[in-house]
Amino acid sequence: MPMLSRGKHRNPSKGACFMEFASYLAGERWSDHPACTHPLLAGLARLVNDHTTDAARHRLAALIPSVIGLTGDDPRIDVRIALRCATESLPVVAHERQLAMAVSILSAEHVLAQLDDRPVRLEERSREALAQVPDAARWAYTFGRGVRISAKGFRRYAAPNTVQLAVRGIAQACVPDPDPLLRDLLAGAVEDCRTLVHPADAEPAVDAARWADACRLTGSPTA
Repeated sequence: MPMLSRGKHRNPSKGACFMEFASYLAGERWSDHPACTHPLLAGLARLVNDHTTDAARHRLAALIPSVIGLTGDDPRIDVRIALRCATESLPVVAHERQLAMAVSILSAEHVLAQLDDRPVRLEERSREALAQVPDAARWAYTFGRGVRISAKGFRRYAAPNTVQLAVRGIAQACVPDPDPLLRDLLAGAVEDCRTLVHPADAEPAVDAARWADACRLTGSPTA
């Protein structure tokens, strides 16, 4: 597995973050913002990469192939990523972030109902997350009365803010080891996106020679 590192790198000889490695495997120009991955999912991957400890970051490498090809214009992708981040982080983040995540859950559920042209019905994962923090949930319901956010506004502002707050909140949470939580968050978001983008497809196959070459270029071991 490659040894990923924090931050942006000018070229492979300087190291590689999660999305830079993905750009190389996808055959794109070296970049941490490749076209092969939805912008918000790529943003989540960069944040998880940078907030995971050095000792655990290599465990993210197995997820790199799974983000290649996950992109599209469906606004539900952004909402699903944000909802995943809010529900996974809500039970563990500090109180002030819990309030924001609870509001994000209710807002995301409202926007999904708008996009699907149906009444608002909280999904089981949302209900379970809110039930773990009843005080934050009550505050969010009170705050959200009469407040409606458009799909465009959620996609542009609320979704990226939710992703950032969630990852930072998990990384700083008072839990024994946040690294597995961050990895599970990214893996869950990948599966949510896959369901929307191409649900019938398997994970993209990665050329073994290209994987080994990327490891060599970044100075990382291939196994």
